[in-house]
Amino acid sequence: MSEVLSWVSEELNHLKQAGLYNTIRTIGSPQGAWLQVDGRRVLNFCSNNYLGLANHPRLKDAARHAMDTHGMGPAAVRSIAGTMDLHVELDKRMAAFKGVEAAVTFQSGFAANLGVIPALVGKEDVIFSDELNHASIIDGSRLSGATIVRYAHCDPVSLDKVISAERGKYRRALVVTDGVFSMDGDVALLPEIYEQARKGKALLMVDDAHGEGVLGKGGRGIVDHFGLHGKVDVEVGTFSKAFGVVGGVAAGDGKIVEWLRQRGRPFLFSSAMTVPDVAACLAAIDLLEESTELVEGLWSNTEFFKGEMKKLGFDTGRSVTPITPVMLGEAKLAQDFSRALFEAGVFAMAIAFPTVARDKARIRVMISAAHSTDDLEQGLHAFQEVGKKLGVIH
Repeated sequence: MSEVLSWVSEELNHLKQAGLYNTIRTIGSPQGAWLQVDGRRVLNFCSNNYLGLANHPRLKDAARHAMDTHGMGPAAVRSIAGTMDLHVELDKRMAAFKGVEAAVTFQSGFAANLGVIPALVGKEDVIFSDELNHASIIDGSRLSGATIVRYAHCDPVSLDKVISAERGKYRRALVVTDGVFSMDGDVALLPEIYEQARKGKALLMVDDAHGEGVLGKGGRGIVDHFGLHGKVDVEVGTFSKAFGVVGGVAAGDGKIVEWLRQRGRPFLFSSAMTVPDVAACLAAIDLLEESTELVEGLWSNTEFFKGEMKKLGFDTGRSVTPITPVMLGEAKLAQDFSRALFEAGVFAMAIAFPTVARDKARIRVMISAAHSTDDLEQGLHAFQEVGKKLGVIH
């Protein structure tokens, strides 16, 4: 390694010494309740496959059929020659599913936030952002050039204070929050946040990545969950979690979506979603519109697992969703716990700084409708054994 890159080795060594180095495991099977990971069959407590759709036969069949009729990729950006009839259908179907005027798809949820935020605000404007918002919101906010003012996590009173102090200094304002917070599993107090946004004459944006397919009637998301249709200006979402595919979406006010088609940079400068992905997303919408069974199964599994974990003495934080953080504190303890779980046949990765605060390391368990009761009981047994071995529970 050249001298100018010697700092990289030093930083990597620091990560390893601090227990913050992330060893990435390799999966050799489809996503599901069980996986082949690094050559071992293990119970999957890691992925965001909330409804078990990532390997669903109807999604795979839809993808195969679309490849036969439309090929693989659009080979162009949406604004030039990359908008296929499948893309138009997905935009319309997502708008109908979310109960909004219009929707537009992006290559990922991350790309959607990078497209939406800079299109809505700029250097003369201000963003009021929850202090625990996702990295994609943080990066999109930085790219916009707007002044970023953070408010205390899930605290409408704090939001009111910062809006009152700062709003008058700027041309436009945007209030942005995650709907479901991916590390803690808690839910934004969206009705109260809406009231503060309107009081401060600010646009309201919510990232519903972990709410779609989870909250609301049949998984329609946090806006449906709180009955705020027509009040949230734009919802950003992803197809990579409950939908089991990949891609992003912005849905809401028709004029905002029209503006995003003109000025959303990932829409304008990166090739559109691939054909099989779009077709699989459409099949996922079909399944969600046909039945609420998968969403109900997800919540049944969640309530069972969380209840049993609390009985065992584990701290699952403030989560009220299928995201189940097992709070451990120290990064090294979390890594040791994860390795011991893997040896016991459970794949549940440690989460530590910079993803969460330095003293908030954890194992994050992601519950799925694909899990059976037997699966969950096996996982609980492994947590009990490892927890006692490492002195986390008694």
